[in-house]
Amino acid sequence: MIKIPMTADGFQRLEEELRHLKQTERPAVIRQIAEAREHGDLSENAEYHAARERQSFIEGRVAELEDKIARAEIIDVSKLSGKQVKFGATITVVDEDTDEKNSYQIVGPDEADIREKRLSITSPLARAVIGKKVGDTVEVTTPNGSKSYEIVRVAFK
Repeated sequence: MIKIPMTADGFQRLEEELRHLKQTERPAVIRQIAEAREHGDLSENAEYHAARERQSFIEGRVAELEDKIARAEIIDVSKLSGKQVKFGATITVVDEDTDEKNSYQIVGPDEADIREKRLSITSPLARAVIGKKVGDTVEVTTPNGSKSYEIVRVAFK
């Protein structure tokens, strides 16, 4: 069984989503199916088919979340330290062309959210900076061409 690296926050978010699906969404869709059945002929009942489709989605997501939770390898970022970039690090990089500065936390693939500045360990930038330290420059191939970034900060929060 392949373990999935994950921060404690990411693990908690998955557990909360699973709990919500099981305790709120699943019972609601079961009620919707029961109500739709009361309307009679199921072959032409759009509400019934929509509810069954929603139920199928929920059950699939529940199975997926249970699998990810079972395979999670929780890494406590607060216990990590050092100068090298590794899983869980919050890095600050400067684009050498535009001098634009950005900070990202390197997290597992299921936790990644660029709007929240969480970068998947499998992303090109994260793969390029792993093992590097402050002052190192990395080349990253992006869809828009090659980019150079300098690592200016590595922290573990």
